[in-house]
Amino acid sequence: MLSLSYGQITIQENQKDTTTTKQINIVYGANFTKDEKNLPGGAIFSKDTRQVQFEHQGADLWCDVAVLYQKENRLEARGNIRLKQGDSITMTSGRMDYNGNKKLAKAFENVVLRSQISESGRTTLRTDTLRFDREKQEAYYQDSGTIIDSANTLTSEIGRYFIKTKKYQFLDSVHIDNPEYILDSKQLDYYSSSKNAYMYGPSTITGKTYKIYFERGFYDTNFETGYGIKNTRIDYNNRIIKGDSVYFNKASEFASATNNITVTDTINNVVTKAHYAEVFKAKDSVFATKRAVTISLVQKDSLYVHGDTLMVTGPPEDRIIRAFKNAKFFKTNMSGKCDSIHSAEKNGLIQLIRKPVVWNGGNQMTGDSIHIISNVKTEQLDSLKVIENAFIVSLDSIGKEGYNQAKGINLYGKFKENELKIIDLVQNTEVVYYMYNDANELIGINKTECSAIRIKMANNDVEDMTFIKAPDGTIFPDKDLAQEERILTGFIWRGDERIFTKDSIFDEDDYNIELVVIKGVNNPIDIDANEEDRDQNPNDPLNNIPVTNDEAQQPKKRPKAKKVGPIKVQ
Repeated sequence: MLSLSYGQITIQENQKDTTTTKQINIVYGANFTKDEKNLPGGAIFSKDTRQVQFEHQGADLWCDVAVLYQKENRLEARGNIRLKQGDSITMTSGRMDYNGNKKLAKAFENVVLRSQISESGRTTLRTDTLRFDREKQEAYYQDSGTIIDSANTLTSEIGRYFIKTKKYQFLDSVHIDNPEYILDSKQLDYYSSSKNAYMYGPSTITGKTYKIYFERGFYDTNFETGYGIKNTRIDYNNRIIKGDSVYFNKASEFASATNNITVTDTINNVVTKAHYAEVFKAKDSVFATKRAVTISLVQKDSLYVHGDTLMVTGPPEDRIIRAFKNAKFFKTNMSGKCDSIHSAEKNGLIQLIRKPVVWNGGNQMTGDSIHIISNVKTEQLDSLKVIENAFIVSLDSIGKEGYNQAKGINLYGKFKENELKIIDLVQNTEVVYYMYNDANELIGINKTECSAIRIKMANNDVEDMTFIKAPDGTIFPDKDLAQEERILTGFIWRGDERIFTKDSIFDEDDYNIELVVIKGVNNPIDIDANEEDRDQNPNDPLNNIPVTNDEAQQPKKRPKAKKVGPIKVQ
């Protein structure tokens, strides 16, 4: 048969020097014709009982009709085309042009590229036009394509498939459909073996219980874990989390963030800021440290609470804020500090625990513990309690030398329109008070003991003082009262510690925090090398932890597990 003989001759000629000619070989030519008028230099092959078949450097091609330009070493194939490379790549289409010198295939009309990535898994790419560069082992499209694997359906306007690394690179309007979430991105790299996605440019992942936005990030589409390292935001369980680097894990219902963090409680109008934070959905809690502060909006006036460590826990209607170690708070008309603070949304109670001090105007109040109670309906300050060893001190506002003092076992204060109006001191009370006439001349120093004292305040200063139950005291002329007698037992003036602004709640150490270096935005890690290592060592637990520290710049020097924090960056 002429067609078979022609094929045999071509194969024999090619076998003489296959290393130099690299000619397209005819495996089965079927029906052979020529049409020099319309197809000069072309040999036309068409199927009979079986399709025409060609071979070129490890790839086989089947089709219904083909025109082989042997001198140019190129092929035009038409009808039911199937190109197979090894055991892993199969491409089908309606038309295909193949250049043997460049090893480049251009496929048209319902193109389908199937890639076998493992014994049980494969990906399928569908598009109208696809270029397959066998020299570089890359396939790419520019007119919209769809990729389907066992986990996801991905679409984009422009895409490229890197066969060696099993990576898809998508550009322009990238979209992933998964039963559990939807992902949209401007640019995305997807590894078909690991199902990992790396995003560049504005990206959004919308799950059933969360929404993530970032402009540079990673997402494990199998386990719904990932992180963003540029302009990242997570909407998660009535909270909005923002930070330089934010990590998310759906299975453990956990999120964490590093550097310039803001966690917003959208129900209670509470904002937590820090440089490291963790959010636990199941426990409805936030843990924050490194210059941590919560900001609560109360009657158009913000309450700032700071501690070395902050915890915000509980459902919205019963939210609790805890500040541990070096705790401080600031409000326009009140501030304070202690070892720890406990604030409950449900009953409006703020407890200052261990060595507390509160400043209200020029008044300093101390005791074993201090409770500040707000009206949960009006959100205004309601009352104040100083429990055990209550002591209130203020600098003599006229003389500027002495201190007005009052002490007792307990102190109870009452607020009106957020201003402290009444103070009741009870049990074993004592007073030292500087008294002046209308001309601001010192009349004397009142030193009295009694069972209870009521002090009425105006503009954060003493307006009236009433001694209750058997007062015993004297008004001493200034010259008749020794300096040591003017100080009550337990007196400590802490005016130099007073917090005057919201920024004063932070110490020098809070401003000198060295922020973590977030890798991946300007200095990306070799992701292809990491993914290759993942494929070669699938059981290595570190493969599920993208590297984060400076040493990660060298992909082969992966950090030990104990050095890898919950924030993962690539």
